Amino acid sequence: MYQRTTSPTEPVPTDGRRRFTRKALLAASALGVVTALLAPVRAGAAPAPAAPTAATPLAANGQLSVCGRQLCNASGQAIALNGMSTHGTQWYAQCVTDGSLNALATDWRADVLRVSTYVQEGGYETDPAGFTARAQKFIDAAHARGMYAVIDWHMLTPGDPNANLARAKTFFTAMAKKYKDHPGVLYEIANEPSGVSWSAIKSYSEQIIPVIRAQDPDAVVLVGTRAWSSFGVSEGSNESEVVNNPVRASNIMYTFHFYAASHREAYLSALDRASDKLPVFVTEFGTQNYAGEGANDFAMSQRYLDLMKRKKISWTNWNYSDDHRSGAVFKTGTCNGSTWTGTGVLKEAGVWIRERIRQ
Repeated sequence: MYQRTTSPTEPVPTDGRRRFTRKALLAASALGVVTALLAPVRAGAAPAPAAPTAATPLAANGQLSVCGRQLCNASGQAIALNGMSTHGTQWYAQCVTDGSLNALATDWRADVLRVSTYVQEGGYETDPAGFTARAQKFIDAAHARGMYAVIDWHMLTPGDPNANLARAKTFFTAMAKKYKDHPGVLYEIANEPSGVSWSAIKSYSEQIIPVIRAQDPDAVVLVGTRAWSSFGVSEGSNESEVVNNPVRASNIMYTFHFYAASHREAYLSALDRASDKLPVFVTEFGTQNYAGEGANDFAMSQRYLDLMKRKKISWTNWNYSDDHRSGAVFKTGTCNGSTWTGTGVLKEAGVWIRERIRQ
């Protein structure tokens, strides 16, 4: 399941961006030691199932790029990454451990970990150096287990990403400098813009993307969309504003978020339409309501997953923690223990999403 590929549906880019860059050459060497890195980690205190015989997602796919409307691997094959998002690392760092990441990589068989660094709410703005280092620790741990990492700049309130423009430039400069030679990162530059026009989000994106490209010209950048990354649907608009006025940058994808119990036909249809015209990555979704709580709607969730599977849209589920809400996959108190594998430690949503990732 690690290399979700078929024959490419789009022509392979010929601009050389993915092929023989310094980053790609260094990655080819570095990926050869992933198995060696895993051996001592998985021999630690947290028991884990036997390592899969297939190559890890990172070793199998290498440097990613955007091919037309698809996410493609180093061979030009269209792929879809499936995995989990952390909760805010200011609250739930104890849920991102050697043991939990061993479980995510080998028991859940995930391809990707989204590392969510909140800007406000007791996050990055309170300790920029500390939260940068924490994010890098979790990204490095994902890489050591052969998973990709989404570097999520989790701006939420205020909803205008330009309010944190200077902080974002500092954060992404540090991240891009560190990971410029590593194929395992995607940069998500604005989690959920809200109460702000698409033109303002586009302006922000066109200022942040060059900051990343100055250090890391090859990695995929994920751009948040209007109205909590709903392509504007939650504020009465739709994907046409992005289709008609796209961000002026290459190798980018646009993000879409949904919570199945709240976001029904209009949202599902918007995702379907948008992904016909734009490269889309669903960096956050839940099976509950928009607050990540309440009853699970697995039937509606499955309709979204079926659409994303059919169209090879990558996704990360919210969230890999033991928060009290139904959207956190672990039962409350799990992160204070040492057992991470199997379904006994999981809430209903956790059992459901683990099975979908394993498939």
